[in-house]
Amino acid sequence: MADTAIFDVDGTLVDTNYQHALAWYRAFRRFDITLPLWRLHRGIGMGGDTFVPELAGADVEAAHGDELRQAWTQEFDELIGEVQPLQGAHELLQEVKDRGFRLVLASSGQSKHVEVFLDLVQGKSLADAWTTSEDAETSKPAPDLVQTALKKVRGASGVMIGDSVYDAQAAGKLDVPTLAVRTGGFSVEELKDAGAARVFESLTELGEHLDETVLARPRA
Repeated sequence: MADTAIFDVDGTLVDTNYQHALAWYRAFRRFDITLPLWRLHRGIGMGGDTFVPELAGADVEAAHGDELRQAWTQEFDELIGEVQPLQGAHELLQEVKDRGFRLVLASSGQSKHVEVFLDLVQGKSLADAWTTSEDAETSKPAPDLVQTALKKVRGASGVMIGDSVYDAQAAGKLDVPTLAVRTGGFSVEELKDAGAARVFESLTELGEHLDETVLARPRA
């Protein structure tokens, strides 16, 4: 039985994925690199350390990697005011917390961005811990962030709730099951192929079916 619920933040609790993609598009354009937005969107969920070489290649990473990540930060800062919580985010966190699970809000984002997102979902008062880019040496799909999340609350057994194939892949490397929501734009088949145990259309639908998952209310 799981004792810890690890919620991905970007794209799962807050609707950020298209802002992320647009910020990356603009960052690459600063270096006269044009990547189609659909390709950039498909990479959202990976951390910036893996995103650049995966999407643009090792040569671009070697030549411009750190500058691209800095440019992305500047571009995303201009868009962050548009970000809104996804429907049912706070209510789902509250319900999971009320069921007695440890609650970790896991992000590989920068601290200043994570602070904004946690406020949007009123997460600070509910979470036992949260993570930022400072907490993991390598970002998803590496398992570092999931492992760190469990360690922060001394969890023995976790469940990942995420929106991307990278969430499921990272959790799967630690034998942590994933409950996926389609808010990241990935298909049901892609999420299941990546290792998700169940896939839901939204956080609201997940909340309605919690008792069919490892987040079921503990029996008396």
